[in-house]
Amino acid sequence: MVTYIHQLADWPKFRWNSQNLADRLASVRHRQGRLIGRMEGLGLRLRAEATLQALTEEVVKTSEIEGEILNKDQVRSSLARRLGVEIGALAPADRHVDGVVEMILDATEKYDEPLTEERLFGWHAALFPTGRSGMHKITVGNWRSEQSGPMQVVSGPEGRRRVHYEAPVASNLDHEMKNFLTWFNGDAKGLDPVLKAGVAHLWFVTIHPFEDGNGRIARAIADQQLARSENSAQRFYSMSTQIRQERNGYYDILEATQKSDLDITSWLEWFLVCLGRAIDGAETVLGSVLLKARFWKSHEGETFNERQRKVLNRVLDGFEGKLTSSKWAALARCSQDTASRDIGDLLARKILTKDASGGRSTSYSLATVD
Repeated sequence: MVTYIHQLADWPKFRWNSQNLADRLASVRHRQGRLIGRMEGLGLRLRAEATLQALTEEVVKTSEIEGEILNKDQVRSSLARRLGVEIGALAPADRHVDGVVEMILDATEKYDEPLTEERLFGWHAALFPTGRSGMHKITVGNWRSEQSGPMQVVSGPEGRRRVHYEAPVASNLDHEMKNFLTWFNGDAKGLDPVLKAGVAHLWFVTIHPFEDGNGRIARAIADQQLARSENSAQRFYSMSTQIRQERNGYYDILEATQKSDLDITSWLEWFLVCLGRAIDGAETVLGSVLLKARFWKSHEGETFNERQRKVLNRVLDGFEGKLTSSKWAALARCSQDTASRDIGDLLARKILTKDASGGRSTSYSLATVD
């Protein structure tokens, strides 16, 4: 029979080999400082744009890890509305999108506020505004109960299900969460704030206190602690984006750690490496923000209609695939003829260029910005 770490006599006295982590931790801290320094040199408007991009990715990817696909335009609009960032016409967002956005913003903008039961219940209620997870009614805004049965992470079809993990019983949750929150809000002397983010992530997801949403909330808690480590609410990288890219490894290391002893060195090594790659990924955000700024600066004396501004901004924000007249029409919500006129105008002004492939698959790209 498998024994999980929360069943061990000395739970939750985690331990790790600080010497093994020292180089990775120093590297992450150096990259954090370098990134923040570069972003501070951008000015308020560009920093706000970079934060908007990073948070958009965070909201989209933390849901995608759990198999939920959110509309990126809705996420961006919901964030822009709350951050006060001007992005032109805002796409209406459904309650589910707004809920994930509200949780992430509460975690990062109020990073220095205590994490409490009430706050966690609010995050959970925001994630499940209908009181359901898919078709199933769940307990929302409270810990899971005995009525929901054992909390297991499983995979595979009925009859061949594999149990990856079983969480503490519901009757222990008040005690487990009190211990966790006391530790998280306390001053863990000698513990680097970045390592604390990794420990918090593992500890919370091991308790698994809710019927659903535990992974997203665990990542939000880690984001809050990372914001504390940087003493800044502005986010320039997305940990969830990197975890999404390494999802199999993420679940493998969580399962291995929860089935081992309380030495969590391997988990923290994985967390630090993943975090380092997430910070490196901020170069993409930075490059996109600078390109967008250069583009509009180089065309500041020109006139664009609302459709052109909307589609050009979408391309500058990292449009996936090729831009065609039909995609233009869909993005701008206009007719094919209107899209062709908008594109023709930009081609004439050498703002867009026609790609080499022609015929029915004609596509367009932004002209090079000096």
